[in-house]
Amino acid sequence: MTVTMEKEHLTEDLLKRLLASSSVESYLDTHETVNTTLTEFLRELTDARRLKRSEVARESGLNPTVVYDIFAGKSRPGRDHAIMLALGIGCTLCETQRLLRLDSVAELWCKDRRDAIVIWCIKHGMSRACTDDELYRLGERTLLGTNSLR
Repeated sequence: MTVTMEKEHLTEDLLKRLLASSSVESYLDTHETVNTTLTEFLRELTDARRLKRSEVARESGLNPTVVYDIFAGKSRPGRDHAIMLALGIGCTLCETQRLLRLDSVAELWCKDRRDAIVIWCIKHGMSRACTDDELYRLGERTLLGTNSLR
């Protein structure tokens, strides 16, 4: 299930519009910027899936206190925890990338071996535990721990 959001334009299209604008104000007046916070987006995702934070904590492998603090806006997850949250919520790749952007961390990049594995796992609807199994099997650092076969 994906979160029902207003149709957004592709970033590349918006960049072209911004660069072609006569002034930054004329671009900003088109209201194409996004003002959603990370906590708002997490709430949208969990509400759409009718998930409780306790379920997100269990499925993500994160400490419940950490999850509650992130949802309350008291702390930011950081990249691996954000990926774990996305897996715990059952996010699509697009939703995961947006979650990472809203956390101000690097998006998943298919040219990076570890990221490519995570992308594949997300695309195939794998859980956080199964994603960690794949990372471990292929010799990469897992999300929950720091172990690898390398």
